Amino acid sequence: MKRLRLRIYNQTSKLFPSNNEEKGMRIVSGKPNIEDSSIDSNLRPKRLNGFIGQEKVKDNLKIAISAAQKRHEPLDHVILYGAPGLGKTTLAYIIAAEMGVSIKVSSGPAIERPGDLAASLTNLHEGDVLFIDEIHRLSHTVEEKLYPAMEDFVFDIFLGKGPAARSLRLNLPRFTLIGATTRLALLSPPLRDRFGVTYHLDFYSEAAIQTILDRSAAILKVLVERDGLVPIAQRARGTPRVANRLLKRIRDYAQVMANGVVTKETALKGLSKLEIDSVGLDDIDHRVLHTIIDKFDGGPVGLDTIAASISEDADTIMDVYEPYLLQLAFLERTSRGRIATKLAYEHLGLPYKKDAQPQPTLWSQKQT
Repeated sequence: MKRLRLRIYNQTSKLFPSNNEEKGMRIVSGKPNIEDSSIDSNLRPKRLNGFIGQEKVKDNLKIAISAAQKRHEPLDHVILYGAPGLGKTTLAYIIAAEMGVSIKVSSGPAIERPGDLAASLTNLHEGDVLFIDEIHRLSHTVEEKLYPAMEDFVFDIFLGKGPAARSLRLNLPRFTLIGATTRLALLSPPLRDRFGVTYHLDFYSEAAIQTILDRSAAILKVLVERDGLVPIAQRARGTPRVANRLLKRIRDYAQVMANGVVTKETALKGLSKLEIDSVGLDDIDHRVLHTIIDKFDGGPVGLDTIAASISEDADTIMDVYEPYLLQLAFLERTSRGRIATKLAYEHLGLPYKKDAQPQPTLWSQKQT
């Protein structure tokens, strides 16, 4: 009976995926999915000279790495923060390669207990790099164990319980900790202050995305015409991971529906099939904007009301969908709620009927 229930559950989950699975399948999301693992490993640059974009970060990293090598010391602990898909993991691998050391990779959710952290630290050699992705998700207990390891390169272990308990201090080799996070504010101040260098990765320009696509097309052996990659670069949301993902989908479309060559016309047709418009908005983005405009007259409307209207989680809207709409100036956050801007109306082809009338205040009422 249990096997039958399990079989029914598995079949039902395939037919009706959960919200988390649907979010993971969103093609314009910067968050990685299972398919991206094979793409990233092949397309990931190995050296700073091959890393496109983020010029300020690259220049500062070159100076820091050269100085550390001249002193024959490990690089200071580094924190990389920015939106998903901008190259934080790639930069961690590049730093290890430039320093000529090995890299051990883990993530905040994977290090559940201090013992997990001890296993990672004790396997390091002199100068190695320990990369922790989503470092803001480390538990408080694990984080406290990390403090002496970062400062004094020691790890304290308590053996036994009660009066017979004793502490054992393990000496660690000098290493470099690289932490990556999408939410720097969630890092506790004691942990954040122990990093010697903090780098912010910003969204890429359209020209940088175009260069990345040219490089990826050459590696993947995709036949493209001169203007074939322009529509993809315009819709990539300034994120290399999204650009590479769209390139693979357009490559598939060109091989099946065209002669295998990605032209501008072929790219536009393929992107239309994926329901991605001229600025990179997908169906969910359109639903958010249309909900504010059609149902609530352009706003202001509360975040929870929007979430209930489109059957989404409020945190998901704020963390996943809103940032790019705010970047395009299609949304405006106010104390009274979200407001669709005139640019959003123009992009959707809707008449902008709202006149920007300032809300009367207490002082203006007294003056009248």
